Amino acid sequence: MTAAADPPRPQHDEPARLRVVAIADSDSYVKWASALVAAIPDAEIALVLVSTPLTVSAAQERAALEGSGLGADRVHRVAFAELSAWLGSFGPDAVVLGARGPLVRVLTALVADLSPRPVIATGLPGISLPARRAALIYRAQCDLFILHSQREVEAFGELSDRVGIPMRFALAQLPFASGGIGAPPAGGGDLVFAAQAIVPREKAERLVVARMLIDAAEADPSRRVVLKLRAAKGERETHHERFAYPDLIDELGGAPANLVVSYEPMARALSRAQGLVTVSSTSAIEAIARGIPVIALDTFGVGDPLLNGVFTGSGLFGGTGEVIARWFRHPDEDWLRENYFHEEVFDDWIDAVAGLVHDRRRGELAPRTALPVRGGPLRAAWERKRVLGSEDRTLLGWVALVVGAPARQALILSRRLRGQQPGPPGSSAHVSSTSAVRTSTTRTP
Repeated sequence: MTAAADPPRPQHDEPARLRVVAIADSDSYVKWASALVAAIPDAEIALVLVSTPLTVSAAQERAALEGSGLGADRVHRVAFAELSAWLGSFGPDAVVLGARGPLVRVLTALVADLSPRPVIATGLPGISLPARRAALIYRAQCDLFILHSQREVEAFGELSDRVGIPMRFALAQLPFASGGIGAPPAGGGDLVFAAQAIVPREKAERLVVARMLIDAAEADPSRRVVLKLRAAKGERETHHERFAYPDLIDELGGAPANLVVSYEPMARALSRAQGLVTVSSTSAIEAIARGIPVIALDTFGVGDPLLNGVFTGSGLFGGTGEVIARWFRHPDEDWLRENYFHEEVFDDWIDAVAGLVHDRRRGELAPRTALPVRGGPLRAAWERKRVLGSEDRTLLGWVALVVGAPARQALILSRRLRGQQPGPPGSSAHVSSTSAVRTSTTRTP
């Protein structure tokens, strides 16, 4: 990995060559951004891992880059305070921002101050349904929003029109599930469970999952059950996990010998899989692309709080009994076409970026104005401090944190007492109940 102070220099004998920087911090966004930009043909590419409290560890970085097509020599760790100068030295035509919404808003403001301003693209690192208003609010200053299914483009387009936040959307196959559906691995025997940090959220629900994994392992001691995690202890994920599955399994009496925990890249775990189980992880799409059957766990219901409504009509839903019996299934063909397995000819994101870069080089790239932050400068400073942590050294950031943290805790307590979860700025809180378990989940897009 090259030093932050030594970005690649422009090639003066190739003035028209596209120069693209992706900026990311957390595990899921690093995996998405690296594979996405690596697919751009004949371009000078760099990936910047900007320092935040969620920035990937070295082990997470290696796992995220595996199979991405982007070499480690194109990856640079850059402190936020040095980011503007680094970008100015690299001279990007376009910047792809891969991060949670609040950080995208901070990064967009920084990139927009560069002269000349690069094209600013952004996106979400997997399944992006339901379309959320907050996702648009945070990314309103970006030129292009990249999505991964025709259904997502339609949903976000309708939302954009409805809430009055104009945005240009483009389509790209999920970078780790492109190329159509392949043949499953020969002799794969593992039941792979793709864990998620906040789905399901509550301890009682996660204990149900932990018990399911134990029972599945005990049902067939000759085959492994693999608990696939994204972060080891001490590492951070995109979302904070309150109840870790290894701890819950220990609480239930410990794991059988054939129930193992894995931190390896998902592609490697799937290379030995008989089938994949998840509630709503994008790894289901990755498994389908490899011809591996899937169970989308519906034990806790189906709907927006669980982020699994996208699987409606897929034929993939199943409960704990089906998981223990390993009754995996393949998705419906019609569902595939609308959800992440469209023909590659419909992908237009690279052409969209190239067109915007053409406008930029001609001095015709229209400026975009950020939406005002509700709460004014103090709220903006508080948000910046929260996403950057110690990387934000401004006095106003510290003041906003001192004032804002108690206020947010009071708001969270008030909403919990009313049976709600606080949503991100611009979104509505929500509560969902099912016949099995009451559940409430909020994700920052």
